[in-house]
Amino acid sequence: MTRNNTNSSNRRAAWLALSLSALITLAIVIVPVWVIQPFKPQTSRRLAWAMAMRSWSPLLTVITLLSALVLVVWLWRGSRRWWRKALLVLILLPLLPATWFARQNHFEWMFHPLANAAYVKANDASFVTDADIVLAVENNGEAVAYPVRLMAYHHLVQDTVGGVPIVATY
Repeated sequence: MTRNNTNSSNRRAAWLALSLSALITLAIVIVPVWVIQPFKPQTSRRLAWAMAMRSWSPLLTVITLLSALVLVVWLWRGSRRWWRKALLVLILLPLLPATWFARQNHFEWMFHPLANAAYVKANDASFVTDADIVLAVENNGEAVAYPVRLMAYHHLVQDTVGGVPIVATY
């Protein structure tokens, strides 16, 4: 094989490797977000698989981003046409936010604990009816109930029950 053919084969392999690393990076971040949806039914097998991907995504996205950067630099030097350089940038750009997103807990963005929540004794809770569903917590002899209707937006309540700080959620 001549030097020109070898270089051309190496460049094709680099483009293929770059494309695959971009697809893998995006998949390892997007698939768990797609699978783990709080208000949709999900199987334990798919959930376990998505959580495994989620736990490995911070490391794998850094590895694929660094390998993509090396490939982009190498391909950039040999690219004579502007559209190939533009394509390199278009492939690389989504990897940066994906690598950042792999380190985020996007569920925290959806469910914010109620800040400065005020609690009342059961006898003083005139806003709770007998038909309301409540989330009840008992700890060290102290019992509390949180109306689900009032937790619907935040899904989290930070409180101290029986002298122990808790986060109640449903």
